[in-house]
Amino acid sequence: MPVDANINAFLTRLSSTSAPLVLEDIRAATEISLRALQGDTEAVDAVTDHEARCQDGHPLRIRAYAPAGLGHVDALPAVVFAHGGGWFQCSLDLYDNPCRALANATGCKVFSVDYRLAPENKFPVPVEDVYAGLQWVSGNAAALGIDPSRIAVCGDSAGGNLAAAVAIMARDRDGPSIAHQLLLYPVLDHDFSTQSYQAYGRNFFLTEEIMRYCWFTYLLNAADGASPYASPLRVSTVAGLPPATVLVSEYDPLRDEGEAYAKRLHDGGVAAQSHRLPGMIHACIHMLGLTPAARQLFDLAGRAMHAAFDKQQACAATGRHAAALPAPAVPRYAPG
Repeated sequence: MPVDANINAFLTRLSSTSAPLVLEDIRAATEISLRALQGDTEAVDAVTDHEARCQDGHPLRIRAYAPAGLGHVDALPAVVFAHGGGWFQCSLDLYDNPCRALANATGCKVFSVDYRLAPENKFPVPVEDVYAGLQWVSGNAAALGIDPSRIAVCGDSAGGNLAAAVAIMARDRDGPSIAHQLLLYPVLDHDFSTQSYQAYGRNFFLTEEIMRYCWFTYLLNAADGASPYASPLRVSTVAGLPPATVLVSEYDPLRDEGEAYAKRLHDGGVAAQSHRLPGMIHACIHMLGLTPAARQLFDLAGRAMHAAFDKQQACAATGRHAAALPAPAVPRYAPG
């Protein structure tokens, strides 16, 4: 379908403005511009701040969001969330409303991890920080009121990259059990040759030039881009990785690598589904105040997480393995 009409008007206005060139100015401008698109703040039952520790002892803030309207639940499913921003920008505060909406849509307690940013902290520091956040959430499940068997990882854009990489890390290190990975228009490969880059790498909000700058801030050298912890699409085997839902935007240079990762998982025997958000562009998690169509991201995320966790609860109740149960309403792999 065509670009959403409200988003198209936004892109037209955007084309007449000049982007700042200084790192701190870019960060500040992004906080202001994306916050202006988010719309009204969603109510949740509770927001609480916690402090964990990174592997090197650095303090790590984690902000928890309890979904509205569930009342008292002994052990909620949980989502460990990494925000987007090209690894070098954005913040817990900017992602406050998206995390509220995600908690309400999924019925999960969302834990937003304040990982350290590049270029001050190059790869692999951000991904190690998110992994430390996962370990802390899993290790403190009882105190946090969550079910340790129903923990998902999630992120958008560069945060989706970190979530996918953490899932690989957890497998490789025999780390915390991850029930699902929810990847929102994720960065998955240090490569710019896909058809979606060619078609949408200019004039659709996220550009190839911006993505090259993001990778430049994140990687110490180009060789790091070959690591599966930087480019999850390059992982040698997907065996043992958790089931995945990948949501991509129709008009996004990252679209093809997201769909390729879902297919790679599926072809390797991992239950995976991919959905293309019609009319959407990159960063649509912030656009509820810009267009009603942005709600589809949260609706699909909610459906996917409810399907994944409801299926898991059914397995626990019957003593059967998840793979033995009938598939949920969404197919294992549904490109487009």
